[in-house]
Amino acid sequence: MNRATATQSLSVSFTVGLYGTAFGAASIAAGFSILQTCLLSLLTFSGASQFAVVGVMGAGGSAISGIATASLLGIRNGLYGLRMAPVLKVRGLKRVVAAQVTIDESTGVSIGQEDLGLDAMKHGFWLTGFGVYIFWNFFTLLGALGAQAMGNPSAWGLDAAVPAAFLGLVWPRLLGKFERVLAASAVVLAIALSPVISAGLPIIATALLAVAFGWKVRA
Repeated sequence: MNRATATQSLSVSFTVGLYGTAFGAASIAAGFSILQTCLLSLLTFSGASQFAVVGVMGAGGSAISGIATASLLGIRNGLYGLRMAPVLKVRGLKRVVAAQVTIDESTGVSIGQEDLGLDAMKHGFWLTGFGVYIFWNFFTLLGALGAQAMGNPSAWGLDAAVPAAFLGLVWPRLLGKFERVLAASAVVLAIALSPVISAGLPIIATALLAVAFGWKVRA
């Protein structure tokens, strides 16, 4: 196994996994139990989608709105799967396991090893995928336990963890004028719709806005 691949995988895994602490705290602040919080990380295992669920439901939205929002954010993982399928070439139960750990980080590290060959790409994917999974779930539990020990998490401002997390996820991707205009338009639309429709629906509306922007550029 290439040492550089292993080092990069571990570095990414620990850094991203540490962020699970914020999710654990945010989930408790939104009214979820420790068990529910840990199950979200174990079964959903997609940071943006998990934050969406607790953010929407914590704000009073329905489970349907939370699931719909999380599903929209999770579509990209399916696209990652299409990219990684010819690299991993897995079948049966192993394909199910691969699907569970197909995330931004495992895909990114794998593609980053392309110059080192197919074996390095596979190693990068599996090491990063399992590494993030282990660290993310471990720190989710720590964050949830810590938030619960505080009594009322909202009194500590932990309810702001969800919007802060989304800002942290989106900010590095706003590189060009198009992305910034789209982000600003989404903010305006969400703020305008929030007082008049149920929680969660403004986020879905901004997703449709993104589709409209993309269609216009393509045309």
